[in-house]
Amino acid sequence: MDQLERTLQLLDESSVKSNRGLLRSKESFRTLQQQEQQLLYTSLDEPTLSGTLDLLQDVSVFRLGGGEDQDSRMSVTAGSTTTHGHANIKEATKRLCESFLEVLQRHNSESDVFETIDELIETLNDTLLHMDLAARKLLTSGRERHMHEDEMWLNAERETWKLMRCLYRDRLVTQKMDCEMDDLPLVNSERTIIEHLYGGNGNLREYQHVVDWLEQMALRQNQAHSGHYTHRSVAWENTLHQLIAIGQTAFGSGRELVKSLDPDAPVREHRPLHDLDAEDQARLAKQMFLEIRFGRLEEAQNKCEHCGQAWMAAILEGWRLHHDPNYGNENATLTRHVIEGNPRRDLWKKFAWKMAESQKLNPYTKATIGALCGHLDSMVDVLSNHTWNDMLWAYLKVQIDIRVESEIRSHCIKSYLPMPERYWNGKMSLEQIFDELEAHKNASISLTAKDVDKVIQKFIILDDIPELMRIIDGWLEDTTEGELVLSQQMLRFLSHFVMFVRQIGKPFQEDIGDRIIKRYVEHLILLREPHLVAFYTATLPPSMQLMMYSNFLETIRGPTAARKRALIEAYNFGLDVPTITVYTVEKCRASEEDSEAPPPTLGELTELDRAKISSLEWLIFYPEQRGQLLWQANALIRYFLARRCIVAAQKTFALVPVDTIERIFTIYGSKDDIPVKAEVSIREYLCHQTYLAAIDGYNSWSQLFFNGKPKAPAPVKITNFTERVTSEHREQSYQKELSLWEQRVEEATRRTCELFYSVLLFPETGWMVDADTNKEKPDEVGDDDEDDDWQNRRVQMEDLRKLCIPEVVLLLHQVHTLTGHHRECMVLANVLSAESRKLYSVFSKHKLAEVLTKIAESSLTLMNDRKDPFVGGAAKK
Repeated sequence: MDQLERTLQLLDESSVKSNRGLLRSKESFRTLQQQEQQLLYTSLDEPTLSGTLDLLQDVSVFRLGGGEDQDSRMSVTAGSTTTHGHANIKEATKRLCESFLEVLQRHNSESDVFETIDELIETLNDTLLHMDLAARKLLTSGRERHMHEDEMWLNAERETWKLMRCLYRDRLVTQKMDCEMDDLPLVNSERTIIEHLYGGNGNLREYQHVVDWLEQMALRQNQAHSGHYTHRSVAWENTLHQLIAIGQTAFGSGRELVKSLDPDAPVREHRPLHDLDAEDQARLAKQMFLEIRFGRLEEAQNKCEHCGQAWMAAILEGWRLHHDPNYGNENATLTRHVIEGNPRRDLWKKFAWKMAESQKLNPYTKATIGALCGHLDSMVDVLSNHTWNDMLWAYLKVQIDIRVESEIRSHCIKSYLPMPERYWNGKMSLEQIFDELEAHKNASISLTAKDVDKVIQKFIILDDIPELMRIIDGWLEDTTEGELVLSQQMLRFLSHFVMFVRQIGKPFQEDIGDRIIKRYVEHLILLREPHLVAFYTATLPPSMQLMMYSNFLETIRGPTAARKRALIEAYNFGLDVPTITVYTVEKCRASEEDSEAPPPTLGELTELDRAKISSLEWLIFYPEQRGQLLWQANALIRYFLARRCIVAAQKTFALVPVDTIERIFTIYGSKDDIPVKAEVSIREYLCHQTYLAAIDGYNSWSQLFFNGKPKAPAPVKITNFTERVTSEHREQSYQKELSLWEQRVEEATRRTCELFYSVLLFPETGWMVDADTNKEKPDEVGDDDEDDDWQNRRVQMEDLRKLCIPEVVLLLHQVHTLTGHHRECMVLANVLSAESRKLYSVFSKHKLAEVLTKIAESSLTLMNDRKDPFVGGAAKK
């Protein structure tokens, strides 16, 4: 017992000397033994570091390449399972797109680049909080909270933005001052050496930024997990109690325990601690390492002191850099400043390295010591079953330690104990570190290295944007079972990443950046939000702007207000609205029916026809485009007339505002100033107006002539005076209606004939023939862009003359024949044969033969009626 009493005395002395009151006095401890211990221990299935980190950072659903199917949901608490509605996720992600746009519009200056990232991070924080609250409202008691794959990505994206913020702020701001620092002479202060090293070495600062980022991320992801602590106590209190009260403990250990309670006793004596103390010690070692992993060294020391292990807290203090402000101080005062750090840090580090390599210590204790002295293997032993983030943290901690140690030994005037050769051989480059992670023996870590977010973070850390762009370009082209590897949220991030890289002036493949934003715009088109589509389309090259915004306009089939809003947004963001609208109309006009669909019947109006007609509305909103409206409407009418779809042609004609020609003249002032394209469009428009009016007049006449004639009363047998009066009254009514019908038919016939003759005798060069003009046409001045349009138009107009003029002649002859105006048929023959217009030239042989046959029949009818079968001078039209 003398040895035990000496141990207790040492413990009391260390309690007195500690400025933090690490240990209790002997009396207070013995009082504590009489009280009930109230402990909050973790269960055997307590979440480990890997479980905790993977829990909130598992984005393996976005992994590229093969592998087992991954569950797109992620547990956060134990219990039964449920997921929050996809509708909430969809709405939240849509709001996120709009919020990102608002941030970019508030910060459009190059100097605001980091303010932009700060607000994007805050936006992601708000979105994740909103999604979490919405999900928890749907949970019932005892049910499990699952995280949607979009929510997992948003977590990863937020961390990526934070990584970019810290790294690029250093690269763009701090590293510019590196070259201005002078070389450091030999000094006695380790802290001064390292301050100078960090000030002048951008690579080392980046290592440290990444380590800080990894530690802060781990801390945030583990804040939801409560710790498990005991009352403030001395170390190994159960072992101490059993040594003091031998045979008096209710639950004593059956094994022989240590005889001393100094920190080295279990190793030196090869005897164990009490089982409860051994469990507490393992738990404390693990918690210490977790705190080191979270970047909270002081918190780890506080836990050691709280559990009565002041020596462990002191061990964690030995790595600090030595700095004696009194040495070489130019201050003439006699004030003595406090010496900082460990003056024998080299001795501490040598023994810390041996502790990290010891096989007798707890693995987490070795990892804790190894994290402070640059021993990689000790950390890998406990991190190999954890995450990619953990392993990267361990590698970078070692690299920082090696570079710091090398700088100190080369610039300090002190002499240092040598470190083992294995320590110096651990130096690696970032590329080597990432290669190690990709080839790690743990399949989980090697597969995680292929995740989208990890690949992006890797190349951001390496500052190799061109290589990252090449990889992303491969992602854009890759598909898995018909589904894009890149999700909508990834495209949003990548698009803003491209815009960020452009804003800071970083060189990369612009064409790949354009394809990334183009894919994001394709997603935005599905959201039907014009301001989103217009803003991001405006960041593309002009050719892509034209194509993408035209695709968006094609999806708008709603009211006129929706179309107008889309054009206003495009104009506000600087898009070439006139070119886009014309391209949209032409593209829609050139579209064809599905080859698998049954062909439409003659004159049938299909859904595609309606879409083509509706597309002309894009040219109505701006008066400057009325000329283009006429050009496109005329082309569409020609197409419908060629198909003999008169209804579609009439609908197309009706869509053109009645003031279009007036607007064109108002814009250009006079006819002489009107461009040739607008001039010929006006003439063709009037040609279509004349023809459609003639067809409409004939349809009205036909309806009246064939269906409007009153029916004669049926003959009845008259037997009395009353019936005779009734019959005479019916006959009089019939004759009156017949007379009115004949008058109406006569008037309709006259009007219809005039309309037909308006087509046949169209002013100047004739119907569907451009008037002679001295103005140059695009095909005459070598404009290849419009040459094909003009050539096709000329051919189509000639074909319409060959199709429509014979039809008009036959219809006109029918009207004359059915109404008994055979003499007018002779006038029609004179019109056809006139050399001034040469209408006969547009007839095919069989059509001309048909017309001549019908005229001959009319002439024969006149001869039978003893009338002049020839056209006299007075009868000529």
